[in-house]
Amino acid sequence: MKPEKVTEFYRRLRDLEPVPKTELKYINAYTLLVAVVLSAQATDVGVNKATGPLFKIIDTPEKMVKLGEKGLKDYIKTIGLFNAKAANVIALSKILVEKHKSQVPATREELEALPGVGRKTANVVLNVAFGQHTIAVDTHIFRVGNRTKIAPGKNPLEVEQKLEKVTPAEFKQHAHHWLILHGRYVCKARVPECWRCVVADLCPYTPKTPAPESAEAQKAKAAKKRAKPGKKK
Repeated sequence: MKPEKVTEFYRRLRDLEPVPKTELKYINAYTLLVAVVLSAQATDVGVNKATGPLFKIIDTPEKMVKLGEKGLKDYIKTIGLFNAKAANVIALSKILVEKHKSQVPATREELEALPGVGRKTANVVLNVAFGQHTIAVDTHIFRVGNRTKIAPGKNPLEVEQKLEKVTPAEFKQHAHHWLILHGRYVCKARVPECWRCVVADLCPYTPKTPAPESAEAQKAKAAKKRAKPGKKK
């Protein structure tokens, strides 16, 4: 995608949602980190249902360590891979207390050194909690990057690096959220909803998905078919 199209691409997404926010519920940098770790291979909705009650009583690594792995599992057992995630959350909480004075570090290297924290999780925390211009490439952004050709790549890291290169500075703060929301609700995996996409004319994807027929149109078509005279013998 040419630079002028990239700028227009982001401008249109910004017009739809000037100040996008993560759909994960959190209280502070620590609870954000926990929520993102729990969201791996899970939906934000599912994570929020589990962390709602949890974050009412646990909002610091000290409290989490005190709760313990068994206690944490009781709160997050509805989330996929909850056993491994509970172990990681307790382990990273202990490290935050012992090595970081209970504060979430603001560097990718320190974050990735924590149990259960990969590059994507680190990028989300750096962007949302610390306002850094990072782009966390999940399945939605990977799909949008390749389908629209704004940043095609064979793996998430390639897409991330290309997005960082082509995204104009004025859009970098919120690029991650604009792209993930677009992929989650419009540029869907199975059937992209091209008929209501604000950047459809900038996207080379073909064939464009047409709008579904309304119930009235389907009834009219069925009625017309029934009204056709039979073939003469």
